[in-house]
Amino acid sequence: MSERDLFANFARMRREMDEMLSGTWGRATYISRRSSGFSPNVDVYYSGDPQRAVVKCDLAGIDLATVGIEVSGRQLTIVGERPVQETEGRVYQQVEIPTGPFRHVIELQVDVDSEQATATYDDGVLRVELPLREESEEATRVPVDRSRKRRVIDG
Repeated sequence: MSERDLFANFARMRREMDEMLSGTWGRATYISRRSSGFSPNVDVYYSGDPQRAVVKCDLAGIDLATVGIEVSGRQLTIVGERPVQETEGRVYQQVEIPTGPFRHVIELQVDVDSEQATATYDDGVLRVELPLREESEEATRVPVDRSRKRRVIDG
């Protein structure tokens, strides 16, 4: 058998395997992606005067009415849902745009002032700006309650 015949058979076998597995695995991957949701891409950076954390989140095709933003400590959470598109009468070659519910938790590296946070949406990109919390330069005294005495029991 020549070297050319060997590779021709290999290529044919690979095509047949791809066809056989794409029917089963392709649909399974498509279905599992739909039911488990996704996590949108984000960029996080720090800039400006006054200093602030900026989070940009790719939410193209998502209705803002389904989007929620929450700040808790150093965590920014963005939740929402991209609706499943109509598929009836279509035969897809490729499916890469994720749909379904999403929840993305971003761990910030600094303390932020959540009361002063702002969010804007432009061209499918959500931009959340969080001013950095000012560090207190003054030392804070903590009073000691002397009215209660601890009883020490020797044992």
